Amino acid sequence: YRCAGCGAGPWPFCPPCRATLLVPAPPWCRRCARPLPADRPACRACPPPPVATARWPFLYEGAARRAIHRLKFSGWRRVATALAGAMAEVVEGGAEAVGWVPLAPARRARRGYDQAEALARALAAELGLPALPVLARTEETAPQARRSRVERRLAMAGAFRPLGAPPTRLLLVDDVLTTGATAAACAEALVRAGARRVDLVTAARALPGAHPAPIYSAGSPSGAVVARGRVPR
Repeated sequence: YRCAGCGAGPWPFCPPCRATLLVPAPPWCRRCARPLPADRPACRACPPPPVATARWPFLYEGAARRAIHRLKFSGWRRVATALAGAMAEVVEGGAEAVGWVPLAPARRARRGYDQAEALARALAAELGLPALPVLARTEETAPQARRSRVERRLAMAGAFRPLGAPPTRLLLVDDVLTTGATAAACAEALVRAGARRVDLVTAARALPGAHPAPIYSAGSPSGAVVARGRVPR
C-alpha cells in the first residue's frame, strides 16, 4: 500500500506527509476540541445540540485533506484504516456502538460506497464495538460548502430518519466536521428515536482562519496523535 497522503511513499503516511498532519492540543474547547487561548467548557464553534461532544484527530489540511479526498473521490477505501487508528485515539469511552452519517442512495451508488461507513467500520474494529446502520437519508441535499452555519442547519432539517431504535449511547462518525449542522440533524433523529447521548468523531475538522492555540505536527515530539494505519485485510 502507498501513502494515503501523497500516493507515493510508504503506508499509511510517509514522513513528509506525516509532518503535515496537524493535531489539536490544549488549551481548547472541551466540548468540540477547537484550539482556544484558554480552556473552555464550550465555544461558539461547537456543533449544535443534541451533539454531546465532537472529537477529531487532524485539521482538514495537508495530508489529512488529501487522504480524505482519496477516500471520497478516488476509491481508496483502505484510507479509512489509515485514519481510524488516529480517530480511536481521541474517542472517549462509554459508547455502545458506532454509527455513521449516511450518504443519499444516489450519491452512494455513484461513489460505490459510503466513506463515513468505511470510517465507522474501521473505527468500530479499533474500539471493539459493533458498527450499526442507524440512519437513512431521506433526501439528497445540495453541497453545503458555500452555505452559512444557519443555512446549513435549515437545509439539513429533517434530512435523516432512524432505522429502528438506536443504542442508548452512540458514537456517530463522519469524514469532516465543519459547522456540525449535518451531525446535529442526525443526532436529533436519533434522540427522538430513543438515544440518550450522541457523540461525534470525524477524521478531520475544517477550521478557517488563524489558530489561536497550539496545534502540533503529528511528526513532531509534541504531536500526541498518530495514524497507526494497520494494513487492511
